[in-house]
Amino acid sequence: MPAAPPAVKSPAKSAAQSTVKSSVKQPPAAERVYAHIKEAVLDRRYEGGTLLTEGDLATAVGVSRTPVREALLRLEVEGLIKLYPKKGALVLAVSAQEIADVVETRLLVEEFVARKAVPASAQLIGRLEKLLQEQRQLAEAGDLAAVSVKDRCFHAEIVRNAGNDILSRLYDQLRDRQLRMGVAVMEAHPGRIADNITEHGELLEAIRSGDADGAAQVVRRHVSRVKVLVRGEDR
Repeated sequence: MPAAPPAVKSPAKSAAQSTVKSSVKQPPAAERVYAHIKEAVLDRRYEGGTLLTEGDLATAVGVSRTPVREALLRLEVEGLIKLYPKKGALVLAVSAQEIADVVETRLLVEEFVARKAVPASAQLIGRLEKLLQEQRQLAEAGDLAAVSVKDRCFHAEIVRNAGNDILSRLYDQLRDRQLRMGVAVMEAHPGRIADNITEHGELLEAIRSGDADGAAQVVRRHVSRVKVLVRGEDR
């Protein structure tokens, strides 16, 4: 018997299914605007000092102005922009005080968790090795935003390993600022990408070898360097 011909979907049915799928997957308009602006701010496509207008943002995302206002209010609460009535929203530059605050908080958290990571489980070592390899690949591809994300993931993995939920939540609150500073550093100091990877390797090796003091020292040197570079004090 001849094989039955493949089923052909009705165009109307296919269109209906496509519409259903898109309606299920499509996030709310305000969420799309929020994600668009935040991503652009964090990877510095919208740099500090950039004035954003509701009309331009609505056009860029393909929505009305109402969800744009909702997204801007949310981003202002997060400290990424400043709203000016009838003018728009100003992308806030990273201040020297913010840099100092982030670095200080990171040191308090990360030196502690680096020590606590020793002795390390095989699972932690495996996860850190994988993240380090992924960071190398992204660096070779030249994707600075993705490198910054993977850089932070490496540190966050050590924080999570400490098993302190309160500490993890505190560290998560630094995420946006870390990513923004990370991209700024790599743009201004391209050589820092290779240095970061090298220092991550040193941290991994200290943890692997059971050297708690050495791991804490690598973290202090590695994280403190961010403040110097972001402020443009590197010579």
